Amino acid sequence: MEKKIDESVQGATLTLEINEKNTRKLYIESYGCQMNFSDSEIVASILAKEGFNTTQELSEADLVLVNTCSIREKAELTVRKRLEKFNAVKKINPNMKVGVLGCMAERLKDKFLEEEKIVDMVVGPDAYKDLPNLIQEIDEGKNAVNVILSKDETYGDVAPVRLNSNGVTAFVSITRGCDNMCTFCVVPFTRGRERSRDPQSILEEVNDLWDKGFKEITLLGQNVDSYLWYGGGLKKDYDKASEIQKASAVDFAKLLELTALAQPKIRIRFSTSNPQDMTLDVIRVMAKFENICNYVHLPVQSGSNRILKAMNRLHTREEYFELIDNIRELIPDCAISQDMITGFPTETEEDHKDTLSLMEYVKYDYGFMFAYSERPGTLAARKLEDDVPLETKKRRLAEVIEVQRKSSLYRTQQHVGKVQEVLIEGPSKKSDAHWMGRNSQNTVVVFPKENYKIGEFVNVKSYDCTSATLIGEAVGYSKNN
Repeated sequence: MEKKIDESVQGATLTLEINEKNTRKLYIESYGCQMNFSDSEIVASILAKEGFNTTQELSEADLVLVNTCSIREKAELTVRKRLEKFNAVKKINPNMKVGVLGCMAERLKDKFLEEEKIVDMVVGPDAYKDLPNLIQEIDEGKNAVNVILSKDETYGDVAPVRLNSNGVTAFVSITRGCDNMCTFCVVPFTRGRERSRDPQSILEEVNDLWDKGFKEITLLGQNVDSYLWYGGGLKKDYDKASEIQKASAVDFAKLLELTALAQPKIRIRFSTSNPQDMTLDVIRVMAKFENICNYVHLPVQSGSNRILKAMNRLHTREEYFELIDNIRELIPDCAISQDMITGFPTETEEDHKDTLSLMEYVKYDYGFMFAYSERPGTLAARKLEDDVPLETKKRRLAEVIEVQRKSSLYRTQQHVGKVQEVLIEGPSKKSDAHWMGRNSQNTVVVFPKENYKIGEFVNVKSYDCTSATLIGEAVGYSKNN
């Protein structure tokens, strides 16, 4: 639940430039958070070297892969429906092979081979380098499974192809796995223990993206703030590191600074943060460098200390307020967004009111809000009864959404009348005559195209807004262009 899920891109198919030497066709769909979409780019890069070109035509595919998510029940149900569709196509094209990748593959393992008879291959998120061997197995008529979780796999040596990219923004994965055992979350079980990627490989990828014309990157991980490189290995084993390893270790604040210095004109964002792991050093680095965006996604999940404890969130309401106050003091115009769960087991009206009052205090710029749904395999599913009625969950969710709507409008209104730098990402969804881009705070800005182009940094003065979008006019190029 801690990863932002963009509903508009769920099930997107990925396409890259055709290599005339490749003779087989790969159809790949992605579901879930940014981590899954980033992983699909890694998979496509590996398979491009194995003779596969991507296609958007399911019927002509030799290999169909679906990269899955276990965070929400809806995502799993969608994938099962897609497997039914693939089954229908497979009856027409019996030579087509179907594989399930990612978190559902890890969670359900060989059930996919036993229950979903159409699946030939099941591959967990740490096993993508084994794809050439697994494909050889299924080519020989065997089923293939590799869902082994790794202690050191970060794919730092695989250069992801940028699929369906706008050529402007890109994700750069810096960690894999998670050590925060939140009771509602399956990620530690589907992606394994936390390990960080070599900072040098991250900087090389950022430099390569800049050379290819990208203007903005998002450093990506289940919990970026706990990034810690000390020569490799799991974060939990850091206390066993040598004194030399500890002295030369790179934490997230240092990585952020190194990235900002490596490419001073590239915009930098990061996601996701966790309140108990975010340090003031990170905020100070953000304040120090203009190319680090003033935006923090800071999931809280509940405003009630009792519920936070039941969720094993490892922070209190008061500690969260202190962090928010420190962010506001060091970066007054920093945008902050949240993840929130309503109707967690045993949640009372008093707990719900604590959530609403926390939201009123913070006045988030954006929010990603969900009614609690039990996820098999989590501690909450094993230990806690899902005892809040669905209607109560929905009513509380509606109240949370209403508070967020008012806060979003309030925060967006603060930008009206100001001139701000906007990176043009593409055409507006509602008008071909307008560009869409984002300011440093991640607010969408729409303005007339004139002679400006995608990928340019433009100063825009906003004169109106909705709760989520600024409307303005360009007043010239920014100094960053």
